[in-house]
Amino acid sequence: MSGTIGSNILSHSGTVAETAAGLNWVSTVVTASTVTVEAGNGYWINTTSNACTITLPASAEAGDNIVIVDFARTWGTNSVELDSNGLNFQGQDDSYTVEYTTDGQSVNLIYSDSTKGWIPLEDDVVADEPVAPPTQKGLFAYGSTDAKVSLKNLISSSGVVASDVTGVGTARHQLAAASYGGDKAIFGYGSTSSKVGMTNLVNNSGVVGADVTRVGTARDNLAAANYGGDKVIFGFGYTGSAQSSVTNLVNNSGVVGSDVTGVGTVRNALGAAGYGGDKAIFGFGTPGPTGVTNLVSNTGVVSSDTAAVGTARDYIAAAKYGGDKAIFAYGQVSGGTVSSLKNLVSNSGVVASDVSGVGTARYGPAATGYGGDKAIFGFGNTGSVTGVTNLVNSSGVVAADVSAVGTARGVPAAAGYSLSA
Repeated sequence: MSGTIGSNILSHSGTVAETAAGLNWVSTVVTASTVTVEAGNGYWINTTSNACTITLPASAEAGDNIVIVDFARTWGTNSVELDSNGLNFQGQDDSYTVEYTTDGQSVNLIYSDSTKGWIPLEDDVVADEPVAPPTQKGLFAYGSTDAKVSLKNLISSSGVVASDVTGVGTARHQLAAASYGGDKAIFGYGSTSSKVGMTNLVNNSGVVGADVTRVGTARDNLAAANYGGDKVIFGFGYTGSAQSSVTNLVNNSGVVGSDVTGVGTVRNALGAAGYGGDKAIFGFGTPGPTGVTNLVSNTGVVSSDTAAVGTARDYIAAAKYGGDKAIFAYGQVSGGTVSSLKNLVSNSGVVASDVSGVGTARYGPAATGYGGDKAIFGFGNTGSVTGVTNLVNSSGVVAADVSAVGTARGVPAAAGYSLSA
C-alpha cells in the first residue's frame, strides 16, 4: 500500500491507531544494506539477502514519527541496525548500538527532545535497548620487578603491546583495574610498602591521571570488573591484617563509592571480569586456594558463593571476550605450582571445567579485553618475572606466547579504554 493513511498508523497489534500527523508508507520495499529515512514515513525493510543499516534524520522535532517493518520476517537472520545520525536514542548518543533481531518485528519511533531523542513507542514484543560499543584498546600498568613501578604499556586494537611509557601515580603492585564510562579506565588500590587505596583514572586516549585520594578500605590483591555497561566494581582483597569481601562501586564518571559489606568467601589473589553484557563475576583466590565464584548483577549486587568448578588456584587473571563471555586463566595451584589452565564462562555466568593451558605457566598476570571481542593476558611470575603476552580470540582460544615488550614484572593490572580503533 502506498500514499498517506489519513490520520492513522498501523500498530504492531494489527489494529489501526490514530496519529495526529498521518504517515506516508513508502511503496518501494527497501532491500539495500543501507537506507536513509525521513520523518513522517513508514518503510518496509526486507533483509532476506543482507542486513540493513537505517540512518535516521540528522535533525528532528518533537513528535516526528518513523515506522519500520520487517517485510519478509527475516530480521532474526539479517538484523536491522539504527544509526541515530548525531541525535540521541533513548537517552544515549549515537555511538551506542541499536539493533533489532526479531522476525516479524515492527518499530514505531517518535522523536521527543534533544535529551532522550528517538524513543520506540512500540517495538512489537521485544523492548530492545541500546548496547554500549565495546572498548577497542587496553593497557597494562604498574606491577613489581624487584621494585614497585608505575610503568604502562598500551595495547592496540589489534593486540599489539607497545613499549614502556613512564608511569604516573604511586608506584605499586597487586592492584586492580577495569573499564568505566564506556571508553575510560580506572586503576585502584594495591601495595607499596603498605596497603593503599588511591585510584588513577585513565582517559580515552590512554593517559593515566594523578593519584585520587583513597575511598574505602586500603587493600591489595583485590579484583575489579566492569558491570552495568559503564560502571566498575572493586572487590575482595587483603587489608594487611585480614582477608576481605568488601566491595566498592564506581559510577560512570569514575567516582569510587564507600565500602559495601561483603558477600561470599573472604579472600584475595582472585580474578574478575564482565560477562553477559552488563554483569560481572569474581572467581578463585586464596586462602585455599579456592575455586568458588560470585556473580554480580547489573546493579552491582554480589551474590553468595557458587561451588568451585575447575582446579582451585590463586593469583589468577580474568577478562571478557566474545562480547559477552569471560575467561579465567593461569594462576598458582595448591603447593605453589604455576599453571596455564583456563576456564571459560558463558554469557549466563556458568563456569566451565578446566581446559589445558597454552603459553608460559605463571601466576600474577593481568588481563583485559581489546578489539571489541578479544582478550589478552600479560606479564606475571614464573619464579622470576616475565613480560610475555597471550592473545585470546573471540572464541576463547588462547594463543602461544608473544615475546615480551616492555619491562618484565609481576602482579600488574590491566583494563580497556577507547571506543576508537
